[in-house]
Amino acid sequence: MSTKIFPQLCLAVAIAGTAMSVQAQEVIRLGNLKLAHFAAISYIKEIAPQCGIKIEERTFAKGLDVMQAIIAGELDVGATASEAAISGRANGTPIYVVAGFAKGGAQLVARPDAGIKSVKDLKGKKVGVTRGSIQEVLLAAELGQNGLSSADSPGKDVQIIYLSYPDLNQALLGKNVDAIMQTEPQSSQAINKGFGVGVMKPYDTPIGEPVRTLVMTEKFYKEHRPTAEKFMRCFVQATKTFIDSKSTAEKFVTETVFKGQISKSDFNDAIDNSPYSFDITPAHIQTTTDIMFKYGVGRMSKPPVAADFVKTDLLESAKKSLNVQ
Repeated sequence: MSTKIFPQLCLAVAIAGTAMSVQAQEVIRLGNLKLAHFAAISYIKEIAPQCGIKIEERTFAKGLDVMQAIIAGELDVGATASEAAISGRANGTPIYVVAGFAKGGAQLVARPDAGIKSVKDLKGKKVGVTRGSIQEVLLAAELGQNGLSSADSPGKDVQIIYLSYPDLNQALLGKNVDAIMQTEPQSSQAINKGFGVGVMKPYDTPIGEPVRTLVMTEKFYKEHRPTAEKFMRCFVQATKTFIDSKSTAEKFVTETVFKGQISKSDFNDAIDNSPYSFDITPAHIQTTTDIMFKYGVGRMSKPPVAADFVKTDLLESAKKSLNVQ
């Protein structure tokens, strides 16, 4: 063989080998939110290489934005609260709920000087919440079961002020609202910094503790099964790491996700109110769907049937293969 040809052959083999290695690590497009209890989903990309996959993560402001990206064909997997998955499915978004990854994550926080000790004390007050969030669903359910009407304009028992999660805290601090139904870690931050007091955790409705949902597109679930299986095993590994090692979770959340913007106390309080988990049931999603429809959250003309789009077989298989209960 010519000495000129041999180096070219070696280079070709090296390039082919690199291409095969890249191909072996399938790329999965993941949509996520920047919240403490969503961090185990973000951690998947840290361990993805050992799972034989590569994660391209995009961060969104709220779950409905994740649904929009799925509709646009930009994501394979998304992390959302249950109401976004339900609303998305009701509007024809081709997704399956494949796991739960955190529970709770909501708190009614009031101004210290507002005199609010219970949900009934919200009468005549302005309450902030993020539109299209699970907190909006829980607020509607709490007001409903306490006999209070609400609207986003004056005239009802409670005036709803729609703001983003960060803006809710600013509105409470600036005394532009009397209370907020807030997510974590922002609700714990408001309490720890002294401009908010915890009134209640809204888990006494039929929904109980809301479960955050991991969703996959139908196409990814059906047509890319081996890759979907790898992803689900990686999800279980990441979540188990955060459950078993709170120090690992704390370091990742405070330093990597929030880059020092939240304290150790904020993290601990947030995760106490939104622990990491794996499981979800059609019954929980159906109850959440029924409550959303009852109070008009999500504006669904025809609510979806949970049994049609909650698919936990990948999760069950992944947990079994990793010997996780």
